[in-house]
Amino acid sequence: MKDLVVIGAGMAGNAAARKCATAGWDVAIIDELPYGGTCALRGCDPKKMLRRAAEIMDAAQLMQGKGIDQQGLKVNWADLMAHKRSFTDDVPAKMEAGLQSAGVETFHGHVRFISPHKVELESGQTLEAKHFLIATGAQPRPLPVPGEEFLTDSTAFLELEKLPKRILFVGGGYISFEFAHIAARAGATTTIISRGEKVLKQFDPDLVGMLISRSREAGIRIATSTSLSAIEKVGDVYLVHMNQNGQEQTDEYDLVVHGAGRVAATDHLGLEQAGIESSEKGIAVTPWLQSTTQPHVFAAGDAAATKGKPLTPVAVSEGKVAASNLLKGTTTAPDYTGIPSAVFTVPELVSVGMSEAEAREKVGNLRVAYTDTSGWFSNRRVGETHAAAKILIDEESDLIVGAHLFGPEYGELVNYFGLAMKTGLTTRQLKSMSAAYPSVSSDLGSLLA
Repeated sequence: MKDLVVIGAGMAGNAAARKCATAGWDVAIIDELPYGGTCALRGCDPKKMLRRAAEIMDAAQLMQGKGIDQQGLKVNWADLMAHKRSFTDDVPAKMEAGLQSAGVETFHGHVRFISPHKVELESGQTLEAKHFLIATGAQPRPLPVPGEEFLTDSTAFLELEKLPKRILFVGGGYISFEFAHIAARAGATTTIISRGEKVLKQFDPDLVGMLISRSREAGIRIATSTSLSAIEKVGDVYLVHMNQNGQEQTDEYDLVVHGAGRVAATDHLGLEQAGIESSEKGIAVTPWLQSTTQPHVFAAGDAAATKGKPLTPVAVSEGKVAASNLLKGTTTAPDYTGIPSAVFTVPELVSVGMSEAEAREKVGNLRVAYTDTSGWFSNRRVGETHAAAKILIDEESDLIVGAHLFGPEYGELVNYFGLAMKTGLTTRQLKSMSAAYPSVSSDLGSLLA
C-alpha cells in the first residue's frame, strides 16, 4: 500500500508528490495526459511564447512613423508554432524524470476510484493508498448548443498548424481575449462574443474599458449581450447562429474557439465510488484542502473548490500546503494574499487584491490613486497610447489593499504591489525604494503619490 497516490501531474500534483516523497513517503503519481499539466503544456507557457509574436507586431505598429518602417513584417505561424514546441516538447519527459529522481513512482493512463482507498488504471492495474491527492485541473465548460462538437478548445488552438482567416471566440474571459490578441496580430479577422454585458468581470471595469478600446484598435470585434445558439458545418466553413439582444444573426467563420469558462476535471474519476463529494467547482474541501467527506483525500489546484483563483501560483501553493498537512497532520490553510492575476493581452491587464467596489465596502478611509499613464515616459518611449493604474490605499494604515494596472510591462510591476500586500509594506516604504532609471519600476513611487 502506498502512503500517497497523486492523481494529476500538473503543477499542484508535482509539488505535492515531490514534497511527500522527499519526506520519505512511498508516493505514486498518475496522469492520463502527458506530464506537465495545463500551464506548461496547454496554457500559460505556450500561450506566452505565441504572444511574443503579437508583441513584436504591435510594437512595430506603435512605432510606425517614429523610426520604424513595418512594411513586410509578418508572422510566420508555422515557425511560431515550432518555437513554441521547442519548449513544450521537452516538458513531459523532464518532469517525469524529476519526479522519479525524487523517488516518486510514475504511472500513465486513465484512472478511476473503485473504493475509498483503491484506484484502477485503464490497464487493469490497481493501486491502494492510505492517502490521495486529486489535482486533475480543469476542462472547458460544456456548452449545450447544437453543433457543440465543432468547437475548438484552447488546447487545440495551441496546436494549430495553420492559422484560419476568420476566428470566433466564444466567451468574454481570459482565453478569448489572450488568443484573440495573438490571432489578430498574426493576421486573422477575430471576433469575441460574450453572453453578458460585461467582459473580464474579475478585473477593474475602468481598465477593462481601456482594454476594449485597445482591442478594437487592433482589429478585434467585441460583441456583448450575444449568446451562441448553434453551429453548423458546411464544407470547410462554420455557420454560427447567434442571438444579440434578442436579434438572431448568422455569420461565417473558419474556426470557433471555446473560451466560455472551465470546470473542474473530476467527472471521470469515479468519485462516487469513493464517497468523495464534488461539484463542477471541484472537490468539496475544508479550508486546509481536505475532503469534507473522506478525510484521507485532499485536493488542490483547479480540481479543488477553494477560495483560490484558477492560477498556476495558487495551484503550486495549494499543492505544497496539502502535502504539508498530509505529512504533519496539520490544518494549515493556504494564504492567497498578494497573488496577482493577469490577462496577457497586448498590453496586459493585471490585478491584485480587492476591487474598488469591495474596498469601498470594507475600508473606512480609502484613497483611490488613479493615474492615466499613457503620456508617461515609460509608455511614450514605446508609443503606447493606452495605459493606466488604479491603486487602492487604506489611508489609516498606509497599506495597499488593491492594485489594478493596464499597460506594457505592468505584468512585472504588479508583483511589487503583491509583495507589499504579502509582507505588509506601506506606501511610504515602497516610495523609499530607488529603482533603476529609467524603467517601468521607477514609476512605482509616482503611482502612489
